[in-house]
Amino acid sequence: MLVQEDFLALRFPADAREVAPVRHQLREWLQDSGFGEDEASDLVLAVSEAVNNSVEHAYPGPARGTVEVSAHLDLDGAVRVDVTDHGEWRVPPPALTMRGRGLLLMRESVDSVEIDRSAGGTTVRLRRARSPVVPPSRAAPECDVRVHETSSGVVAVVRGNVPVEAGPSLRRTLTTAARGGTVPLTVDLSQLGAEKGGVEEALFAVADALRSAGNRLTVKMR
Repeated sequence: MLVQEDFLALRFPADAREVAPVRHQLREWLQDSGFGEDEASDLVLAVSEAVNNSVEHAYPGPARGTVEVSAHLDLDGAVRVDVTDHGEWRVPPPALTMRGRGLLLMRESVDSVEIDRSAGGTTVRLRRARSPVVPPSRAAPECDVRVHETSSGVVAVVRGNVPVEAGPSLRRTLTTAARGGTVPLTVDLSQLGAEKGGVEEALFAVADALRSAGNRLTVKMR
């Protein structure tokens, strides 16, 4: 293990028992680097899904190998995490298996996910920007999201203001409501407040997750 202020490098056996210590070490490093609890939790979730997939699928049968996790802080404050194995990383159908749903959660927990597969192994590259700090006096009231199930899917009613800085929170709430994209989602924006700069990006991200799972997003404005 190599730990620096702007860099973390971990190398460990591809064993399920290693996942919990990796989660703990990554969370500590992120919090020491200035990431808030919610941001750190999102990153730890995404990295855990990538590590779990390597542990479960990279080295089939009696084969034994290693998994590497390296995290870097960019100059703009964003964090990049690479999860690398040297085996065979399989991507299952997203709507059919837990690992598939994990891939959707990975995409919704961070800003970008890239998967680089080659004969020598697989690297999953994750990136998450740090949320801007908004002075309390300028922060708009938080929006309220009411979720209920119907025979055709889930309906989420968004009430109140959704400024730009509230977009990531709305995205996570809607993603959770849609079970990571595995359940059709209708978003009702008829009670949206005057501030709505964070809505569009959240909807695009959730729509992409639903589309990947063969579902669709429906938006109601009135």
